[in-house]
Amino acid sequence: MSTQQAETVTTSADKAKLAAAGLLVVGGVAVFYLLGQQDLWVRVLSLLVLMAAAVGVFLTSAQGKELIAFGQDSVKELRKVVWPSRPEATQMTLYVFIFVVVMALFLWLTDKALEWALYSLILGWK
Repeated sequence: MSTQQAETVTTSADKAKLAAAGLLVVGGVAVFYLLGQQDLWVRVLSLLVLMAAAVGVFLTSAQGKELIAFGQDSVKELRKVVWPSRPEATQMTLYVFIFVVVMALFLWLTDKALEWALYSLILGWK
């Protein structure tokens, strides 16, 4: 049985940053609709600016820094992956397609055999 601890916001500064980011998101949506009489590009620009500000505020919090570190670690791990060569990938794809066709034929034949046995032999329907 594994016990996992839930991540919580520990400092009041982080709480304030997350609250500010949430308010910026809500404010961006509100401004988008409050500027209904303005041109669309003004509304979208104001929404994008406030969303970018919300992302910026979030990334300065502890959770944002953890997210950035996770992304950097993911990129490092992705560089360690040994990718198959093109011929290997093509060969494996061909194997998968052949397997799918063989399984489709097997399932079709099984279905038809069961249909024949059930309807013709057992029920006597034609």
